[in-house]
Amino acid sequence: MRGKAMSILSEMTPEYITDSKGKKKSVVLPINEFEELIEDIEDLAIVAERREEPTISHEDLLERLKKDGLL
Repeated sequence: MRGKAMSILSEMTPEYITDSKGKKKSVVLPINEFEELIEDIEDLAIVAERREEPTISHEDLLERLKKDGLL
């Protein structure tokens, strides 16, 4: 995941608002980049909330979907 995050950051086009000494104080992003960033943060929050949930194998998932008529 860290590699993906670095890739996303390198593709962003931020503009910085600085103080009179040139110290960065704020970031301005194009709205589409901001919305993608928020979506990624929300996805990560969901993953963190669900990390303790039990998992099932891919094969078991396919079997359940077929049994439920979804595949």
